[in-house]
Amino acid sequence: MDLRQLEVFSKVYEHASFSRAASELALTQPTVSGHIKQLEEDLGARLFDRLGNRIAPTPAGDILYHYARRLVHLVQEARQALDQLGGYVRGELLVGGSTIPGEYLLPGMLGEFKRHYPEVRVTLRIDDSKGILEAVKEGEIELGVVGAKLGNAKLEYVEFLHDELVLVVPTSHPLAGRGRVSMAEVQRQPFILRERGSGSRRIFEDLSRQHGIDPASFSVAAEMGSNVAVLQGIKAGVGLSILSRRAVADDVAAGRLQVVTIKDVHFRRCFYIVSRRGHTMSPICRLFQRFLLEQRDAAAAAT
Repeated sequence: MDLRQLEVFSKVYEHASFSRAASELALTQPTVSGHIKQLEEDLGARLFDRLGNRIAPTPAGDILYHYARRLVHLVQEARQALDQLGGYVRGELLVGGSTIPGEYLLPGMLGEFKRHYPEVRVTLRIDDSKGILEAVKEGEIELGVVGAKLGNAKLEYVEFLHDELVLVVPTSHPLAGRGRVSMAEVQRQPFILRERGSGSRRIFEDLSRQHGIDPASFSVAAEMGSNVAVLQGIKAGVGLSILSRRAVADDVAAGRLQVVTIKDVHFRRCFYIVSRRGHTMSPICRLFQRFLLEQRDAAAAAT
């Protein structure tokens, strides 16, 4: 098997598309199709089923991808190690982030990392915590930043930065001008929660219980499937919610929403850097992990 063919196959598999794989690899679509055809002939097995305008991997394709991904990553690690030995840092960095760190923390940090190492190509995958943890466990990404820990012996967590969850209301709401309110008042208001099973919902319920508050005591007006939907629901007057201060900063600064303090209640959580236990990271990923830890230590020293 030719390594270039395996690299092309892996991109087609990951994108479920010949055209998107061709675009990422800077190849023409016929060239990509030719690589896959030659690989199928060499292996004597069909790797993808063509379903109209879509493709889907066959069982043989699933098996090959398991090995091809490891081989391609191993070659990338070898190239990165040799580049760093010669004083160069270049290659591909693939990391993941759950919603809040993925949308509000990592983009800026990746930008700073790129300023130090401009030859590194960065790909950021954003999913919920469960999706990122599964991707790290399966080796699809080497490192992730998440807001919830799920027990799995294959994963290793390192504390990163802390996040504050705050009560968010429309500026026209009666509680907006109060400054401080009691939890009893909050529980009487229509409330918006994330969907059941989401990491954000679980964190909210866990923090409530830690303060002796029954999550079922809130007057739930709606459940929504993303933080963006919750924000829009607050603006539309559907209800109030408790969200990451990072997620609402722009709307608060623009005067569209207001943060209200709840007396004697402080919701804080930790973000974690997660990696696969026992896995040797690529040189670039190790470099980025060290960069994140330096950012953490600098933030702690500034407080």
